[in-house]
Amino acid sequence: MLFALICTDKPDGLDLRMTTRPEHVAYLNDLNDRGVLKTAGPFLDDRDEPCGSLVVVEAENRDAAKMIADNDPYARAGLFAQVDIRAYNWSFNNPGA
Repeated sequence: MLFALICTDKPDGLDLRMTTRPEHVAYLNDLNDRGVLKTAGPFLDDRDEPCGSLVVVEAENRDAAKMIADNDPYARAGLFAQVDIRAYNWSFNNPGA
C-alpha cells in the first residue's frame, strides 16, 4: 500500500533543513534502492524556498509508514512541525500501472 508523508517544516527551519539535507538524501536513496520510495520532493514557499516535504512510500500498513517517517533524518532533527500520513492511491501517471 502507498502512503503519502506530508511534512510541514517548523517556522525558520531552512538552516536546519540545509544542514540535515545530506543525511536526508542518503536516507531517501536507501529507501529508493530497496524499492520503498516512490517519489519525493520539497514543498516551496512564496520565495521558492523549501518549507516542507512530500514523500510517497510503499509500506505494509500505516504503522510501517510512520516508522519510515519517524526515521527520516529531518524528523529526527526536529525540522517538522507536523507530519500527516495518508493512504494514497496513485491513479494517474503511475509508472507501475
